[in-house]
Amino acid sequence: MEGCNSGSRHETNPDCGLISVVGTGIGSADNMTPQAVRALTEADVIIGYKTYLDLIPELLEGKEVISSAMMQEVDRCSNSFDLAESGKRVVLVSGGDPGIYAMAGLVLEIAAKRDSRVAIDIIPGIAAVNGCAARLGAPLMHDFAAISLSDLLTPWEVIVKRLDAAASADFVIALYNPKSKKRTEHIIQARDIVLSYRAKETPVGIVTAASRENEVIRLTTLDGMLEEEINMQSTVIIGNSTTFSWNGYMITPRGYRDKYTLAK
Repeated sequence: MEGCNSGSRHETNPDCGLISVVGTGIGSADNMTPQAVRALTEADVIIGYKTYLDLIPELLEGKEVISSAMMQEVDRCSNSFDLAESGKRVVLVSGGDPGIYAMAGLVLEIAAKRDSRVAIDIIPGIAAVNGCAARLGAPLMHDFAAISLSDLLTPWEVIVKRLDAAASADFVIALYNPKSKKRTEHIIQARDIVLSYRAKETPVGIVTAASRENEVIRLTTLDGMLEEEINMQSTVIIGNSTTFSWNGYMITPRGYRDKYTLAK
């Protein structure tokens, strides 16, 4: 549609369509926000990675659905703009939260390159880091860092620096994309970096396929974490120097014990 590819940063064209970048959360539709569900309901076209779309079949009924495989993120985004610029309401599905290792940034980068006047709505979702933390208890009650171990887009040397910095500063560390079939050594190196700063008894939580039928939750230690099954569906949360485990929970104190008398 003429005029959809020009305009100021905050100016949109009412004759153009809409791209809603929707975070579907950690798994099933039960973990989606009402705003995300509404966007899917009102969409003309839904675009997404097939694995994520397969988790919400009930929200795809009666819709034009375009699914694609992994590693086709740029194509999905470009397709979304082509459709939106023809006047359609497009939902680009993103697992977890679209602004955390997901599609929101790429959509806005492409929008800037196209100088597009399509309206863009970023709709948050439950991210793996907080969805998995809830299943473990309360491991993120103090400062934490999220680090992806995938070196597909970030050099491994940079990731190592970030791991070392977070470990030395005593952050709780959440590891995304910890291990794949081809990339098996990074999780070992990451554990060893953290182990150089923390006790081997430090609690570690591993949640795989959170909220899905094959969900697995493991509470272990820094010393024993590599004995557990870890894959690309896993999120690994490594405690800080004060984190402890109790009754199957992983707990990082916020500091109340030092300031207040805790109720018995």
